[in-house]
Amino acid sequence: MNINGNKVTVNKSQKETFEFLTDLKNFEQLMPESIQKFEVDGDSFIFGLKGMPEIRLVLKEQIEYSSITLGAASSKLDFELVANIDGIDATSSEVQLDFNGKFNMMMAMMVKKPLNSFIETLTDNLEGLS
Repeated sequence: MNINGNKVTVNKSQKETFEFLTDLKNFEQLMPESIQKFEVDGDSFIFGLKGMPEIRLVLKEQIEYSSITLGAASSKLDFELVANIDGIDATSSEVQLDFNGKFNMMMAMMVKKPLNSFIETLTDNLEGLS
């Protein structure tokens, strides 16, 4: 199951956006208002949204200034969240969040709508950064 977020313009250079996203504590600023837990632990963070199980994401890969891949720490949920960052000019960049998950059909049907909403919220909050 793949979800491609909207491409948004961020008012930070490609390098600044990359550095913002590789500092995992900054993801708290991007989370939905329904967040109930957010804790960073080394190269991972755990978050909990109202009515949803807690999820731990681990920083799996960084391609300097252009891509950051976070993956699920649990083998029960096999997915990645990839941030692709393209420079526009010295003060702005374009970011697209892509979710790639390996779920059975039943699970995919259950999580598609909340995941779309989650990716949309992260994207909207990224766009609002200054």
